[in-house]
Amino acid sequence: MKLDQITDGELSILQVLWERGEATSRDITAALYEEVTDPKMATVQKLTERLEGKGCVERDRSERAHRFRPLVSHEQFLRSRLQALADRLCDGALVPLVTTLLRSKGLSRSEREGLRKLVSDLWPSKEAGNRTSG
Repeated sequence: MKLDQITDGELSILQVLWERGEATSRDITAALYEEVTDPKMATVQKLTERLEGKGCVERDRSERAHRFRPLVSHEQFLRSRLQALADRLCDGALVPLVTTLLRSKGLSRSEREGLRKLVSDLWPSKEAGNRTSG
C-alpha cells in the first residue's frame, strides 16, 4: 500500500468511502460535486483506478455498476501520514510534532479531558495500577 503517495483528489475519494463503507463511481461523484457530469465521472473513475493500483481500494465487479471499498482505514492512513511527516520534519520523533500541534490549537475542555483519558488509558501510572490491584 502506498499511503505516502495519495494525492488530494484520491484522498477526497477515500474520505467518501470511509464515510459510506462502499460506493459506486456515481455515488462518489455525487458526494464530491454538486452536479454529476461525464467529465467528473471520468475523473472519479481514473482516481479510483489509481487507488486500486496503489492497493488502497478494492473493486467489486459482480454488478454492472462496480462498487469500491477502502482497504485502508482512516486511522491507518493518518498513522502512516503522521509518521512520514515526523520522519521528514522531526527525525522520526512524534513528540515534537504532537506537542507543536497541541500548543498551536486551543483545545476545548472536553478535548483536553479526552486527551488526558487517552494518555491515562495508554500509559496508566504505577499508582493507578497499585490502587486497582489492591
